[in-house]
Amino acid sequence: MVDLTSSGINFSLVWPEVVLVAFASVILLFSSFRPMTRLAPILAVLGVVLSLVATWGQWGLQGSGFFGMVLSDSFGISFRVIFLITALLTIFLSHRYLTIKGLDKPEFYGLLLISTVGMMVMANSADLVIIFLGLEIMSVPLYVLAGFARRNLESNESGLKYFVMGAFASGFLLMGIAFIFGASGTTDLRAIVADFATILTQSRVYMMTGIVLTLVGFGFKIAMVPFHSWVPDVYQGAPTPVTAFFSVGPKAAGFAALLRIYIFGFGDMPQLSMVFWVLAVLTMTVGNILALRQDNLKRLLAYSSIAHAGYILVAFVPGGGEAVSAAMFYLVAYMLFNLGAFAVVILLESRSGAHTDITELHGMAQAHPYLAAMLALFMFALAGFPPTVGFFGKFYLFSTAVKAGYIWLTVIGVMNSFLSVYYYLRIVKACFFEKHEGHYTRVAYNPAMIAVLVVTVLGTLGLGFFPTQLLDFSRSALFLFL
Repeated sequence: MVDLTSSGINFSLVWPEVVLVAFASVILLFSSFRPMTRLAPILAVLGVVLSLVATWGQWGLQGSGFFGMVLSDSFGISFRVIFLITALLTIFLSHRYLTIKGLDKPEFYGLLLISTVGMMVMANSADLVIIFLGLEIMSVPLYVLAGFARRNLESNESGLKYFVMGAFASGFLLMGIAFIFGASGTTDLRAIVADFATILTQSRVYMMTGIVLTLVGFGFKIAMVPFHSWVPDVYQGAPTPVTAFFSVGPKAAGFAALLRIYIFGFGDMPQLSMVFWVLAVLTMTVGNILALRQDNLKRLLAYSSIAHAGYILVAFVPGGGEAVSAAMFYLVAYMLFNLGAFAVVILLESRSGAHTDITELHGMAQAHPYLAAMLALFMFALAGFPPTVGFFGKFYLFSTAVKAGYIWLTVIGVMNSFLSVYYYLRIVKACFFEKHEGHYTRVAYNPAMIAVLVVTVLGTLGLGFFPTQLLDFSRSALFLFL
């Protein structure tokens, strides 16, 4: 690896973020010009692709800059790739949907890029203040995107509820950072790790209070029980491409920050293992139970995302490098099959007079057998069936817990996976075994949506048959944890 450590300003570390900010600024500054409506998605795709190229150019670099506040390491670079691919697929998902719904505004793409910048900032810093800054850069555009359908009452409610709950969570997080700073005299995780034993001896109460409050703040962002109540309403009310982005991007960013703080920073605290044990069990169980009786596809996938956050929290119980690798493996897998599932929902909702209830799936196998088969594949992956990548993701997470001796946690996780089979197969049943009453309005494809479906299907199946490539990618992201 090449060392780029610098105490001063070093823009070579932040070129991917600079590229996205530049393209987002152009889109927003010229959004009032009519040609920008057609150019905005093209510019957004170009910005994400160039940012990916800049990220790829940083692969193998390590170091820090901006007086130690910005890092370049394999962990942060790997998460950059996840955020950028999520943003790219979301742009492809959005254009036709927004046009049909009368929401095709250039601002959508500018806000999406800025939110992605915030995620990248969160993943590439070990300073708690910079992580908080990244979280706010990510969250503020998302408040607007959640309520982007201004004439829709559900979307207005979604944006308002997400704003209120997000501000509430930010308050907890900022208070936690303040307590940690009061106990340690710094917000740099590396300095805190170096003097962790001394800090606990001298200011244990303040430090523990800060750790708990910080966990509460991030718990809202990753939809961890008991801080999950906003998720179903926000997911249901927001425009569906925004919901798809919510379900992957901010969740991955929250986990990136949690992995840095609680595995690298506070990983030597044995009490945290029991805390994460309880939170993982609660999150996966509550999410799966509440999903059982949902008839709205977006609400069902919302509760599903809560359950999957619980599965990822399993990695925090044993901690260590292998647990970090397992969490990243699962986040990449989840990005593929979850965005694929939302792509099918967007196609169904884009039809005239359609909605997102499960009844919209009736008769789909007869009208669109290939689309129904793809949706079934994504449901099998969400449930953890082999040979999909979802199976290997759960296997990797649970095997990490078993190796560390957390047998009962693994048993509960497997039982929750069996429980989730019911509502995922309910969707498959609606596609293949229920008949549609009256005339079935066919789905209209477009090249961008076909590209998303091809990528997600190939990723879900291909990485299921050949998981070694994804495993190598996830293990390459352990620079700070070795």
